[in-house]
Amino acid sequence: MQERKVAIYGAGSLGTVLGAFMTQNGVDVELVNRNKAHVGALREKGAHITGTVEMTVPVKAIFPDEMDGTYEVIFLMTKQLFNDEVVAFLKPMLTEDGVIVTLQNGIPEPGIAEIVGKAHTIGCTVEWGATLSAPGECILTSDKESLSFHMGRMEGITDAQMNRVRELLEKMCPVHIEDNLLGARWSKLLINATFSGLGTVVGGVFGDVSEDKDVQPIALRCMKECIDVGHAAGETFAPVQGKDITKLFYYTNGLKKAFAKFLLPIAMKKHRDIEPSMLQDLKKGKPCEVDAINGVVCEWGRKCGVPTPVNDRIVEVIKKEQAGELPLDKSNIRLFDDLK
Repeated sequence: MQERKVAIYGAGSLGTVLGAFMTQNGVDVELVNRNKAHVGALREKGAHITGTVEMTVPVKAIFPDEMDGTYEVIFLMTKQLFNDEVVAFLKPMLTEDGVIVTLQNGIPEPGIAEIVGKAHTIGCTVEWGATLSAPGECILTSDKESLSFHMGRMEGITDAQMNRVRELLEKMCPVHIEDNLLGARWSKLLINATFSGLGTVVGGVFGDVSEDKDVQPIALRCMKECIDVGHAAGETFAPVQGKDITKLFYYTNGLKKAFAKFLLPIAMKKHRDIEPSMLQDLKKGKPCEVDAINGVVCEWGRKCGVPTPVNDRIVEVIKKEQAGELPLDKSNIRLFDDLK
């Protein structure tokens, strides 16, 4: 009989928090990471989670080459930059009905399905944030009452597979099943492109985007670009935590734009302390995944004939930050003055 193990592959900030909640609530889950210091700290001291919660949980932390046997569920939380290599590595470890659940940014499901098949691919968006503050230590930066996952299936995924993954994720927080998986992805892409993208541009957290009067006009235009591109691609944006973000933030006149600007800090209040994962990468001297976030909006804009000047500029600025040509500083918003 095949083993039916569970792993979180790429257990950095988000994965460590998820793994701590799962373990605390009775799931035997392996937290897989390449970072020796992080794995060592997790083994020695457990996962220490602070911020909007406070807990220390003994967890099972391993390196990729220590994975053994077969896995019923593998939660994939690495950067998309390495998907071809990583997914090919994980494919032989899946049980016959095993699934890779991608919690990555962008729209990763089609590429993963090309390697393991649609019947082994589930997509999930993460509606909360966390920061890795030190090896083995993470800060949960979203309000505890606002945590959720939004999950959807690809063709061939069974109810039993979906229910098993939902059961695991609910060890942490509520899970919403999305009939419109790509719509949920586009909604999350809009949020990431705007708040993670511009947060990285200005070297700040989500609140530095939603609350700063100099950044707000660019944020609104970024959201509008994402919605225009998504609609041109034939997608219907899924609600986010019960809210229709296209109705709230899409504008066609000055009055609607003013209302959207008023809503920005209110909508992001419970998530204002999230530090973008791209910014965390740049601070550590690592390449970030801007091409899988804002770059996706630009790519689809070109395919659909929709201009994306704000997202184009965000990609350009972040790549200059990554190359050390620009500081991680709020003064970078001045580089968007011609686009307000």
